[in-house]
Amino acid sequence: MGRGKIEIKRIENPNNRVVTFSKRRTGLVKKAKEITVLCDAKVALIIFASNGKMTDYCCPSMDLGAMLDQYQKLSGKKLWDAKHENLSNEIDRIKKENDSLQLELRHLKGEDIQSLNLKNLMAVEHAIEHGLDKVRDHQSEIVMTKRRTEKMIVEENRQLHFQLQQQEMAIASNARGMMMRDHDGQFGYRVQPIQPNLQEKIMSLVID
Repeated sequence: MGRGKIEIKRIENPNNRVVTFSKRRTGLVKKAKEITVLCDAKVALIIFASNGKMTDYCCPSMDLGAMLDQYQKLSGKKLWDAKHENLSNEIDRIKKENDSLQLELRHLKGEDIQSLNLKNLMAVEHAIEHGLDKVRDHQSEIVMTKRRTEKMIVEENRQLHFQLQQQEMAIASNARGMMMRDHDGQFGYRVQPIQPNLQEKIMSLVID
């Protein structure tokens, strides 16, 4: 018995619709790959499901961007406006600049230098020497800053030690004074200060 034809219309049952989409999508991708190999054709395929999920295929001999550019040229339909073209050009420029910087970095590491001529090798050598000078200057600056910091710490420690000694001496002096006052009060006498006239007599005796 032959297989009956299916009426081409929207499938109302959600589960059946998902199953049919999955099968047909797999078949489309398979056919696209087959025609690419069998006929040496350039094929691009983009499928968007109802939930927004995308499936794409592009033949190995050409990327999708190049495929769309060729489609635009041959069909006459403008896919990109001026804004997108400028953005695309800027992306290409950044990619080229990044590739150039990556190559320069490899040269500075001593990699891939066999193809460089004498002039380019001298430029690489100059760049390395310039970089070393900057590293040495920065290293010297760090060492000097560290030394200044150490001197400040030593000076601050000396001042704190001096202040601590002064406080300890003041505490000891106050303690001795309190002990003498307690001793005088215990035995009922108090040391009288030397009278000025008596002090003069003592001084004259010492001088004579």
